Amino acid sequence: MSERKVTSKYYPPDFDPSKLGRVRQRGPKGPKRIPVRLMAPFSMKCTRCSEYIYKGRKFNAQKETTDEKYYSIPIYRFYIRCTRCSSEITFKTDPKNMDYECEQGARRNFEPWREGKLAEETEEETLDRLEREEAERDPMKELEGKQVDAKTEMAIADALDEIRMRNARIEREGQGGTEAVQVVREQLDEEKKRQEMEDEEAARRAFARAGKTDENWDGGGILVDAMDMMDAIVEEVDGVGDAVSEAPAQEEKPIVEVVKPKPPVPEFKRIIKKKQKPLLAGIKGKQVANPLGIVGGDSDSD
Repeated sequence: MSERKVTSKYYPPDFDPSKLGRVRQRGPKGPKRIPVRLMAPFSMKCTRCSEYIYKGRKFNAQKETTDEKYYSIPIYRFYIRCTRCSSEITFKTDPKNMDYECEQGARRNFEPWREGKLAEETEEETLDRLEREEAERDPMKELEGKQVDAKTEMAIADALDEIRMRNARIEREGQGGTEAVQVVREQLDEEKKRQEMEDEEAARRAFARAGKTDENWDGGGILVDAMDMMDAIVEEVDGVGDAVSEAPAQEEKPIVEVVKPKPPVPEFKRIIKKKQKPLLAGIKGKQVANPLGIVGGDSDSD
């Protein structure tokens, strides 16, 4: 009996290895698929059984490298199975939008943030728009705009120079600040005095004009002088004050103080009223006198 595990095998003398057929490997045709473990990149709904597959669910998938490329970036395709009906679902990468694209077997759920992002302008669209604007640009309008900008800059520079000069002048005046304040005060005082003199002159002319009017009306009578009238009124007031001060003082009557009697001091004593006892209360328990000497029937003498 031969051994079960041998290191050499028997080949008959008429063995011809060229007559052996080549054994081909069984497997899917096309690009090679690599088994991988991944999570669903987006939430989706199966088109066959309407099963919802949430984002982040783990699957045993197969990865395949496609012939498509985006700027030398390869695009990969992934194959997974539905968790309910086991139908095949495929999706691939989308380097342009930095996302994934669902191909068949499922439908991607609506995502508001994704719709808004797709509506935004991409870098390529931005470059195309800038190129179109560059081609449609008007050189005359640009020249006019440059002239306006130059005038604005000059005006701003002049305003800054004026502000600097004013600040320097204020700084110089600030060093002798007390002298400047004194000068301003003197100017104000002179202006006040001049105003007062003008007012006095106007009042004098008005009084003089009023005096002449009264003289013409009286037919050459007395010239009314307002100042003299005021002096006369002041003298009368002084005379009345002197008369009052020289009047003899009246004798002062003695003040009699009326002494009122003091009210009685209230006593806070509790008054207890005694109850009157009935007349028979004193007779109870005492022997009643017998003025007639009547003796009862029940006695020892009998």
